[in-house]
Amino acid sequence: MSVILLFVFALSSCKKDEDAEKQITKYIQQNNINAVKDPSGLYYQIIKPGSGTTTINSNTSITIKYEGKLLDGTVIDNGGGKENTFRLGDLIEGWKIGIPKIQKGGEIRLIIPPTLGYGSRNAGPIPANSVLDFNIQLTNAQ
Repeated sequence: MSVILLFVFALSSCKKDEDAEKQITKYIQQNNINAVKDPSGLYYQIIKPGSGTTTINSNTSITIKYEGKLLDGTVIDNGGGKENTFRLGDLIEGWKIGIPKIQKGGEIRLIIPPTLGYGSRNAGPIPANSVLDFNIQLTNAQ
């Protein structure tokens, strides 16, 4: 019985991943976003690369301004409209993958599938299995 449940769970997970991929590709196409797909499944668009040679990793303290939305345009978080500082390693996987692609002064758009975001759980205003669209400006990294 547990094997059957595991199989059903695996199939439902695959279906959700496929659905997210379809949602993302449709969203990118409809909004004419020039995004690149990372091998992780993250889609990103470097708006400004920024400058410098800082190696950004999990231990890096980043200062950013950001806005996150659901694909329907609902804003889920904007950091209060001001700069916020975080340790990159404390953030969702999509940010850990995307933010190191830019430097100080850079700006990136991240379209994050649920597997690299909050997955199958609700997180505040974010429904389970949501694709997220973040615009992030990196003002400092150290």
